[in-house]
Amino acid sequence: MKKLIAEMTGTFWLVLGGCGSAVLAAGFPELGIGFAGVALAFGLTVLTGAYALGHISGAHFNPAVSLGLWAGGRFPVRELVPYMVAQVIGGLVGAVVIYLIARGAPGFDVHAGFASNGFGMQSPAGFSLTSALLTEVILTAMFVVVIMGATHPKAPAMMGPLAIGLCLTLIHLISIPVDNTSVNPARSTAMAVFAGGEWLTQLWLFWVAPLAGGLLGGFFSRFCLGEGRCQ
Repeated sequence: MKKLIAEMTGTFWLVLGGCGSAVLAAGFPELGIGFAGVALAFGLTVLTGAYALGHISGAHFNPAVSLGLWAGGRFPVRELVPYMVAQVIGGLVGAVVIYLIARGAPGFDVHAGFASNGFGMQSPAGFSLTSALLTEVILTAMFVVVIMGATHPKAPAMMGPLAIGLCLTLIHLISIPVDNTSVNPARSTAMAVFAGGEWLTQLWLFWVAPLAGGLLGGFFSRFCLGEGRCQ
């Protein structure tokens, strides 16, 4: 139960910090934090969450990461579904808090996107479904590879969360214009539920692609780099 509460809390923090920065702080002329600020916010949430909660649950905060760690031999299959459920619940709670804050602003329209992920007309720069699919699979795979390597017993102690947070920042710097960056089905679900419409219709991609990428990264690390410890 402590592990599940930690995963809920960490995913709540990721959505509140990352998506909250996009909804509440990114768009102000001259003063807004912009793409780079949002990317940094996501990295900081994982960095701080991992240091605070990693010793309890491993600090996955992401169904694709949990699946990737299972594929990499680092996570038992019996805990996969409970972790994923806890992550989705934590993300939804984060989205609720963002919504309650954001609706206090004049002219706020949750259906305008609410930091949801999308392709085509819902992409920030109009990127296609194929572009979004490729982006999510490859970036999630590399995210899992970094996580597997940074948390290996031979890696520098206490540096794992820093490497993982910086990796997530880089991922967002690359892909926010493509599809608003998911690499995390729980984060995508939390925001799409509120945005509704096409955002919710396109949510399937932001489950399928990150999960596929997580499996790819986990298997690559385990069988090509020898990072796994079978359970």
